[in-house]
Amino acid sequence: MKVPEPRRLPSGNYFIQLRLNGVSVPVTAETATECKNIAELIKAEHRVGKSAIKKTPKETTLQDAIDNYIKARSGKLSPATIRSYTIYADTRFKNYRDKKLPKIKWQDMIDEELSLVSEKTVKNAWSLVSASLKHIGYPVPNVTLAKVAVQDLNFLQPEEIKLFCDALKGRSYEIPALLALHGLRLSEIRGLDWKNVDLGKGVIFVQGARVRGPDGDVDKRTNKNETSSRYVPIMIPRLSEVLEAVSDKTGKVSLIGSNTLLDDVKRTCKRAGVTICTVHDLRRSFSSLCFFVGIPSKQIQEWGGWKDDVVLNKIYIKLAASMKTENKSKFTQFFTNANETLTESQSTK
Repeated sequence: MKVPEPRRLPSGNYFIQLRLNGVSVPVTAETATECKNIAELIKAEHRVGKSAIKKTPKETTLQDAIDNYIKARSGKLSPATIRSYTIYADTRFKNYRDKKLPKIKWQDMIDEELSLVSEKTVKNAWSLVSASLKHIGYPVPNVTLAKVAVQDLNFLQPEEIKLFCDALKGRSYEIPALLALHGLRLSEIRGLDWKNVDLGKGVIFVQGARVRGPDGDVDKRTNKNETSSRYVPIMIPRLSEVLEAVSDKTGKVSLIGSNTLLDDVKRTCKRAGVTICTVHDLRRSFSSLCFFVGIPSKQIQEWGGWKDDVVLNKIYIKLAASMKTENKSKFTQFFTNANETLTESQSTK
């Protein structure tokens, strides 16, 4: 049974009379929206047989709801995910955090935040709010979010990879950057242990990850998904060379911080005069280079640890500009050859 529409009282307040298992539960509020929201929350709490949170609906703030959700998900989600939730909780919707849920004008909250940060940031922050409201049984309001523009993801062209590697030589971060060019994720690079590097066979066993949690770095025994644990051959000769040169082959292969590596990679790109890339863009460059030299997509998927080829084909495989030009030439050449064949055929008649 749906919650009835509020009716206005002579006092100006709005009123709903709920019936829960034969018991009358009156609900009043200053506005119709607030009245209906409170009634729906009371009904939701009654449906599960207990109060979703300790405070009454009128007392629950946006901060209460988000904190309750993060606490419930801690230990179940990745520390990196919890960290991102915490950041959004601390930085977004600041003017609304202490407001009671029924009193929040949700679209105003969204519009205000859109004036401060990108559409993608607001969308991600709203996803956390939505999940938090669902968690306590509060009805998620309908809001209009700005469309997130699809960005063309960066990667290095094959000829740029050579220039990048030349500019990388001798740098303290050369090993992690070359690992990224073998398709390793940033968390996998930081979690890679020397015991999983077999220089004799020229192979790396990628297993586990190091991520940033709310209280610092956390080592995980598993990667992103079930296909992420994998063997990756060392294919760039320079990587074998620099790994062999390391004297102490115990513990982590690389101890460089995430932000430091990101900054160093960008600086190297500038120094080499190539497309400015992030560490993850180097992973994308790996898959594009594999595709460029003719490695089957199934093998690329296995080396990169992608769960399926949908993600690989949609995001990670980028045709190099030289390949696009070559394909265009082939297309044009078809018609040129066809015209020449037609002319020769007509001249023999």
